[in-house]
Amino acid sequence: MSWSRLISGIIAIALALSATLLGGWYFTLMFCAIVYLGQLEYFDLVRATGIAPAAKTTLVVSQLLLIVATLSPDLADVVMPVAGTFICFYLLFQPKLATIADISTSILGLFYGGYLPSYWVRMRSLDTVSNLPLGGYWVEDWTNLQVLPQGLKITLLTFLCIWAADIGAYFIGKFFGKTRLSNISPKKTVEGAVFGVFGSVVVAITGAWYLDWSSWQWTGLALGLIIGIASLLGDLTESMMKRDAGVKDSGQLIPGHGGILDRADSYVFTAPLVYYFITLLLPLLPN
Repeated sequence: MSWSRLISGIIAIALALSATLLGGWYFTLMFCAIVYLGQLEYFDLVRATGIAPAAKTTLVVSQLLLIVATLSPDLADVVMPVAGTFICFYLLFQPKLATIADISTSILGLFYGGYLPSYWVRMRSLDTVSNLPLGGYWVEDWTNLQVLPQGLKITLLTFLCIWAADIGAYFIGKFFGKTRLSNISPKKTVEGAVFGVFGSVVVAITGAWYLDWSSWQWTGLALGLIIGIASLLGDLTESMMKRDAGVKDSGQLIPGHGGILDRADSYVFTAPLVYYFITLLLPLLPN
């Protein structure tokens, strides 16, 4: 591992953890930056295939979506169809006749790059507690993590599961992987993928036990499987986009790591699934 890759990775993790702990608008601003930079890379990939999406309009409405998700999470679902309609209107009345591909890639950019990441903002805001300006929160007692806001605990647990899945898949795939998983990403192996999901499950079960969830063995197993599989599918989806565009990395923003999408691909599909697992499924289980 190069020094640039190691240092940039440490800095990225430190910034992400700081914004996550603070929550509120600090967390939202971090995701506004990630979404903006990630969508720039996404639209570069789209243009590389000869398509002309409504990039600027999608960038703006995606930022508005994240802001609304912070102010009123329930209204974020209303913004999505309204923003999609606005993007279609914009493309339909351009001097150059828009194609189906122009419209569909723009809507995908909104969904993949804006709407799905908004669930991280919603998840972090669950049972929000604020003791800092801008809705921020600072942990005053590190000896009792049970008192942390639910949104912070769930967000940190999800991060840990994704990191366990990524690290497990990388090392097992690198040293023991022999069976190719998919032609989309030749370096990924079945052995690495299975161990990555296993790593996510172990962390999730541990977290479910610590958080004293009902039937913690099974809820932890379910959550670990959801996160492990979703993070893998997110990785493969971004690899498919890069393959179609004919590039190795989505960008060169992070030294030694590539672009924002190269680092954030595992996070795209996980947040909505975890959010609804926590808000819809867990409350149905007996205490």
